[in-house]
Amino acid sequence: MDLFQLSAALLSLAAIFSYLNHRFLRLPTTIGLMLIAMTTSIAMVAVGVLFPSVEASARQHLSGIDFNRTLMQGMLGFLLFAAALHVNLADLKKQRLVIGVLATGGVLMSTLLVGGMTYGLMTLMGVEIRPIYCMLFGALISPTDPIAVLGVLKHVGAPKELEMKIAGESLFNDGMAVVAFLGLLEIASGTSGFDLQRLSLLFVQEAIGGVLYGLALGFVALAMLRKVDDYKVEVLLSLATAAGGYALAYAIHVSGPIAMVVAGLFIGNEARAGAMSEKTREHLDDFWELMDEILNAVLFVLIGLELLIITFNGQSVLAGMLAFPVVLLARFIAVALPVSLMKRRRPFTPGAIRILTWGGLRGGVSVALALSIPGKLADGSLVPEREIVLSITYVVVVTSIVLQGLTIGPLLRRTIAAAAAAQPEDRLPEAAA
Repeated sequence: MDLFQLSAALLSLAAIFSYLNHRFLRLPTTIGLMLIAMTTSIAMVAVGVLFPSVEASARQHLSGIDFNRTLMQGMLGFLLFAAALHVNLADLKKQRLVIGVLATGGVLMSTLLVGGMTYGLMTLMGVEIRPIYCMLFGALISPTDPIAVLGVLKHVGAPKELEMKIAGESLFNDGMAVVAFLGLLEIASGTSGFDLQRLSLLFVQEAIGGVLYGLALGFVALAMLRKVDDYKVEVLLSLATAAGGYALAYAIHVSGPIAMVVAGLFIGNEARAGAMSEKTREHLDDFWELMDEILNAVLFVLIGLELLIITFNGQSVLAGMLAFPVVLLARFIAVALPVSLMKRRRPFTPGAIRILTWGGLRGGVSVALALSIPGKLADGSLVPEREIVLSITYVVVVTSIVLQGLTIGPLLRRTIAAAAAAQPEDRLPEAAA
């Protein structure tokens, strides 16, 4: 199938699965779509027992979709821009210390913890894997993806500051994790050894460069938006900022994810306040909300369908199930340590550590990064660790989305109720989580 046919097929599946979920399952949209897509993949495998050509055809079409490029070099820019567009910069600034620590130090700490514990786990299981690939797994599984949980947070009335921490951290930790992953991948592929200076320069180029580029992109877009008063043109300019800006970020080798977050925040706050009419703001919000919903639907359908082309065996599935609590433990430590230190100077909502830990879902970015690990090195030698890292990543991501996504709501309700019961009615906290 060509690009149009693939796009048409994915959009059609997303629409049909959304209908089935809305009519019958009534699960959170992203979780429901992924589960239906996974069920479809399993059904294809079952049908393939009797009709091998059907399964082979499905695998062939799915293999034609480069999930890594589709997400990392396309969809992610739109998703991050759309998410940042609706974040209040003033609220974000209030939580900047917590968000900054979790999105940088927390990601690095999680990478080291997951990498070390995973290597120990693999050794105990008798799985041969080089330590550097365990570190790669640590880097790609560390970024959190709140797409499946933010709707639940709003539905149950989560404290705004706590919601901002989870959303803010996820907006920025993708870029940090990608930088760490790229540095470790160079070491694993033999492109370079461990060079702290080179990794530091890579961080400056990708992360700092992404921030500066995002600001410049936002300034240019804002200047253009101020010169027109036509919502069609202004929405088109925002679309060009996300699409063209993200593509150019890759061309000049700065972090596209970070650039889109910064540009989205800038336009969503500065342009909304002084360069747009009320009519334009309404159309802009409606357009990007719809864009976000469509892309998320397609993304989680793709995650579910990837089950059909990833190689699994009993050992890799068991390793993935055992790796899930390892990832969760590392997340708990990476959250609890800095939050416990910061509690000495600022108040936190009761249960903040528990909710930040359990609300840190893993998502499509982790799968995409795992798929980007090459199967062969430059000298032609095979990389056997790729398949084990990919299968473990997929199991952890699916378990995280389903288990954490479906239980974060009840956990939040209990935590909020317990906090309310512990406080006199006239002194209910304003949730400074």
